[in-house]
Amino acid sequence: MAGASTASAAAAPILASTTASSLAPQTITAEYRPAPGSAPAATFEVDRTVFSFSRGDRALPTTVWYPKGERGPFPLVLFSHGLTSQPTDYEAMLTRWAQAGFVVAGPTYPKTWYGAPDLDANDIVNQPADASHVIDLMLSSAGAVTAIIDADRIAAAGHSAGGITTTGLFSAHRDERLKAGIVQAGTDFQGTPFTGPAAAMLFVHGRKDTTVTYRAGHAVYAAVPWSRAMLSITDGGHVTESDDFEATTRTTTQFLRYALYGDPVAKAQLPTAAAVGGVATLESQL
Repeated sequence: MAGASTASAAAAPILASTTASSLAPQTITAEYRPAPGSAPAATFEVDRTVFSFSRGDRALPTTVWYPKGERGPFPLVLFSHGLTSQPTDYEAMLTRWAQAGFVVAGPTYPKTWYGAPDLDANDIVNQPADASHVIDLMLSSAGAVTAIIDADRIAAAGHSAGGITTTGLFSAHRDERLKAGIVQAGTDFQGTPFTGPAAAMLFVHGRKDTTVTYRAGHAVYAAVPWSRAMLSITDGGHVTESDDFEATTRTTTQFLRYALYGDPVAKAQLPTAAAVGGVATLESQL
């Protein structure tokens, strides 16, 4: 859970693992097994709204994509944007998740978003607490959108700095409500090992990423002691490009359908999703 306090922005080690992670490889000691179920067969119409959330003096305007006019309940996915980005930069992918039956909440972090007047990469250390607080507010706020959320099925996902934020939610700032995580082009959170109850984890990383190296990302994948998978984009860099968008989006969607709905068909379709376009390979120990 998030409080109103923040960590020191002087924590420069937050970016120390972008070249290599210090986390040691782990064998899987606790498997994540969701209760069997079925993900929605429908493709939902999607609407978007913005909530004016905050944590203390930290403004956290949160863009939410959700199935329009539906009663749910639907799982919640908390998405964290990258450095000098904003949630709407990822709208194409996040809309696809919402079409598949998820409520997707993307906070704009105060010091790492595209228009931040006092941009500070070290402020990533405060973002896991921000993310947990946004989850708190999504679950406690009254309204038609928040009313369709299933509070027992929650995942976190993020890209780059948002991927580091996501890793933090499963390690240094463990939010035990999370059943699954997606880390895109991310690395560890200040070298802190994964902890807490088992969760399903999916990593997506370009083999030619020079911002957060593939070596760093794969090391963090190998350090997860729970059910895990990794989608490696053969010629991918740090951001999703048009040629690998479908493989990335289909794989992440099927992963969420499995991890949060317990759909065995979605799990079985992961290799097919990863193979779209012949641009990626999949390692899976889910």
